[in-house]
Amino acid sequence: MSAKRRIFMLKDDPGNYLAGVVEPFRSRLQAGRYSPRTVELYCACVFHFGEWLQSEAVSIATISERHAEQFLREHIPSCTCSRHVLGHLHHNRSALNHLLRVMRDLGITEAIKPDIIGCEIAAFDTALRDVWGLAPSTRAQHRMSLRCLLTRVFGANDIHPASISASAIREFVLGKEARCMGTVRALSGFVRCYFRYRRLMGDDVTIQIAAVPRPTALIERPLPEALSDGELEALLGSFDMNQPGQRRSYAITRCLADIGLRSSEVVRLCLDDIDWAEGEICIVQGKGRRAERLPLPDLTGQAIADYIRNERPPTDCRKIFVRHKPPLGQPVGRRVVQRALHDAYKRLGWNKSRVHILRHTLATRLITAGTPVPQVADVLRHRDVATTSIYARINVEHLAQVAMPWPGGCDDA
Repeated sequence: MSAKRRIFMLKDDPGNYLAGVVEPFRSRLQAGRYSPRTVELYCACVFHFGEWLQSEAVSIATISERHAEQFLREHIPSCTCSRHVLGHLHHNRSALNHLLRVMRDLGITEAIKPDIIGCEIAAFDTALRDVWGLAPSTRAQHRMSLRCLLTRVFGANDIHPASISASAIREFVLGKEARCMGTVRALSGFVRCYFRYRRLMGDDVTIQIAAVPRPTALIERPLPEALSDGELEALLGSFDMNQPGQRRSYAITRCLADIGLRSSEVVRLCLDDIDWAEGEICIVQGKGRRAERLPLPDLTGQAIADYIRNERPPTDCRKIFVRHKPPLGQPVGRRVVQRALHDAYKRLGWNKSRVHILRHTLATRLITAGTPVPQVADVLRHRDVATTSIYARINVEHLAQVAMPWPGGCDDA
């Protein structure tokens, strides 16, 4: 029986179709501090992709995500190339994503041109950012919902918001099957926001705005979940500082629990946002693009300082929380914040998944300690005290009755 032929990872190929791109591609990966093994693996994938492009007679200037997807889905599963190691699908996909970004940055391939719906989404997103000052996470949800709405109604045709029928709006918000009230409320708010934007642009969308369903408030709406003092103590004690990454996770958790930061606010924290002398932290670009200064609790400051001194990798990035894996030293995303909490829940054996529960917990603790609701609203950076009342487990109607003057006037007090 003949011995199985060994295939070695191709580390260089001067005559390859993409040979001119490989060196800047390799430099980009090395600048991101990817391991030498990963750089070799990704470059081998580029060489493989280059040979396939040449066999398919694809012009370099026209290479796009479509070709990368065709290579991954059609060629890789049935590949019989004699010079290449196939590698894992997610490694190949990541390599090609990096390659396309490098080629666009170098001007080798054209940047992606947005379609009609893409242009409308971009204009709407600009208004959400500059006019309404919505947070990036909220804008991302609005962009996704708008693409679903416009694709369903117009497809690839021209967009005319004033021509959208009332039935199409109701069907989009309510769905063909019964949706939960939270989903209906979110879609209703988004659609209303979009048509208000179109009205600012000069469209007559009075009928469309009136057609948006208005879900009534739930009388028996479940209260937000919060942790007890014992559960919070157990959560904060579940981090082992001798394990890699735990100082970062612990500092992130203290920011969530002690200051009530949102995940998006945690990842945007910069070294310059902390005034160590005054014991204050500045929350910049939170919801509504406001910048507010809050007291920095001692334990929170100690956790952040411990992370910066003992675990944060050397980097020029001014964000406090950065990646510990390639690209090393780059800002973390919201997934890192979520994973820090999810891993802690798993260690404790809890069946929980929400990060916002720590924000609910802070509000509940402040109210229990007798803190006035307006002050709690300031700490949580809410624009409406009714929102704070939900976080703090206070009935909104009861709050309104407390604030309402006595019918008899001051003499009855």
